[in-house]
Amino acid sequence: MVDVFADAINKIKVYENAGMYECTVQSTRLMRAVLDTMKSNNYITKYEEVKEGKFKTIKITLSKRINDIGVIKPRYPVSARELQKYEMRYIPSKDFGILIVSTPQGIMTNKEAKQKNTGGRLIAYVY
Repeated sequence: MVDVFADAINKIKVYENAGMYECTVQSTRLMRAVLDTMKSNNYITKYEEVKEGKFKTIKITLSKRINDIGVIKPRYPVSARELQKYEMRYIPSKDFGILIVSTPQGIMTNKEAKQKNTGGRLIAYVY
């Protein structure tokens, strides 16, 4: 695996499209922060970290609300004013879906970044 985060996001997408209720991905700090954001926006029901031997995994309970999810590569740096351009590119319509942005204040959605008037790097999109 070259990109653990992209592999985990792709696994969530495949399991969601297959109609499964649970998914297990490798645990990283970035993945936990993104899952917290997705949980607060009701795209997943819950998640828990499980230790299997010397590795940690995350067991995710899917909520059947994800139409599409993907990683944004390269991770574009954006200012608060430029977020609108990327919303139009990655999200199908207004108020339908979120962009996940890594900012100096932590991982947050595009709406929160606009409210706080901060920029960052685009990580992923969910709708």
